[in-house]
Amino acid sequence: MSKELTILAVDDDLINLKLLKSMLTKNPNVKEVIEAKNGADAIGFIKSRNDIDLVLLDIIMPIMNGLEVLRVVRLDDNIKQTPIIVLTTDETKKTEALELGANSFLMKPIRSVELTEKIESLLV
Repeated sequence: MSKELTILAVDDDLINLKLLKSMLTKNPNVKEVIEAKNGADAIGFIKSRNDIDLVLLDIIMPIMNGLEVLRVVRLDDNIKQTPIIVLTTDETKKTEALELGANSFLMKPIRSVELTEKIESLLV
């Protein structure tokens, strides 16, 4: 994978966001990490930028949760092809997230090796 990736990380927990950003910036293929603190902000970024290669999406958030983001993205022809990896502590949400169009799923706490493997498997 030699692409310079732009990744949108979406999580209402600032510690999780910083941890994700730290892991992602160590990956030589990641050019930029955009941070969103809720689903509404994430939708705004996805719709306004055409350079987002991947979304890392938390499920449990205020304002607009990850499942609602999946519904909106997958119904919009302009952005529905955007790859989305769902991140959560709630294993019971996995099936629903995948049914709503998530490309993959990672359980928190996120491990750097697993994150890199998921990204590579989706984008290579």
